[in-house]
Amino acid sequence: MLDIKTFKSALEQLEEERKIPKEKILEAIEQAMAAAYKKDYGKKGQIVRAKFDMETGKTDFFQVKIVVDESIAIMDGERPLPGLPLTKGEEKGGGEYSLKENTDERVHFNSEHHILLEDAKKIKKGVELNDEIIFPLEAKDDYGRIAAQTAKQVIIQKIREAERTSIIDEYGTKEGEVVSGVVQKVERGNVYIDFNRATGILGAEEQIPGEYWERGRRVRAYLFSVEDSPRGINLRLSRTHPKFIEKLFALEAPEIENGVVEIKAVAREAGARSKIAVFSNDEHIDAVGSCVGQKGTRVNTITSELSGEKIDIIPWSVDPKVFVSNALSPAKVISIEIDEKEHKATVEVGNDQLSLAIGKGGQNVRLAAKLTGWRIDIKGDETSATEEKVAEEAKEEE
Repeated sequence: MLDIKTFKSALEQLEEERKIPKEKILEAIEQAMAAAYKKDYGKKGQIVRAKFDMETGKTDFFQVKIVVDESIAIMDGERPLPGLPLTKGEEKGGGEYSLKENTDERVHFNSEHHILLEDAKKIKKGVELNDEIIFPLEAKDDYGRIAAQTAKQVIIQKIREAERTSIIDEYGTKEGEVVSGVVQKVERGNVYIDFNRATGILGAEEQIPGEYWERGRRVRAYLFSVEDSPRGINLRLSRTHPKFIEKLFALEAPEIENGVVEIKAVAREAGARSKIAVFSNDEHIDAVGSCVGQKGTRVNTITSELSGEKIDIIPWSVDPKVFVSNALSPAKVISIEIDEKEHKATVEVGNDQLSLAIGKGGQNVRLAAKLTGWRIDIKGDETSATEEKVAEEAKEEE
């Protein structure tokens, strides 16, 4: 005997903890009961439905029949329409008349599945084609262990499906956002992060080099994909994605969140250095200053989150000369020549700025090229080089 009080409590717990609406669970239960009833007592073609009473625990069963006429269904004994070819079954004297594929869209009449319009009108006034007529089914005394077991299996399946849908609905709206969870385990370089109802996967290639994760540690990451796999819902996470740094700045700087300041481009080498180009839609608000924050508080917070990654914040410009010059910061540029056809920028800097412009291992110029979308060639200042040579010769003569 079903304990209604315990059952209601379980439904409320599922709704609260797993965010599965009670209505979804009840629908799953009724479908399970109907499937079990049909399996044990139903007939071929029968449509069986169940109605579960939450107050009494009683289940009522009904048979549903669809209203049809000769325009929808081929009646028993009716030959196919004149002139239409027969199937092999009929040519060989088969018991049923049927048509070749796509020659007649009508269905074969089944008294367990259909009811004629003229008969349906005797039962219900105003009935129309394709309406449903419902008939109560006899309650079975031996509807017990086998039916209950069948129902239980279907219920478990339906609840899992409902939970999956609920998780997808919840986290699908968070795709493209920063999410926070707790490290569950680290396995083969992948970090598995617990989000209570779903598991996030931070792949080895999505981790900032040098980061170490231990169980129970809270972690923030960029949710770039929600996958529905046979094993459950997987949240694909990244801490190296360029969008991660954008979202972190949006969390720290209200000016970015409300759209006054825009991040126009990001170039990132995770764990080492990033460059972001920013632009203000309000001439009274400094885009760079909004991102840096008072005494560098905002950018320092993000640098700490990214395990010490250095961040260059530069003003974006529609003028490629200005933009490329800014992107090579902190190096100071003497002149820039733009080749639109080759999409190339030739940049001249002082010899004392050459190593700064190129950066360690070419990092600065590489990030500047990614940020601007221009191929950048850097050369030293010949005038500066000559002056240095003269100075050196004068010093030798002394």
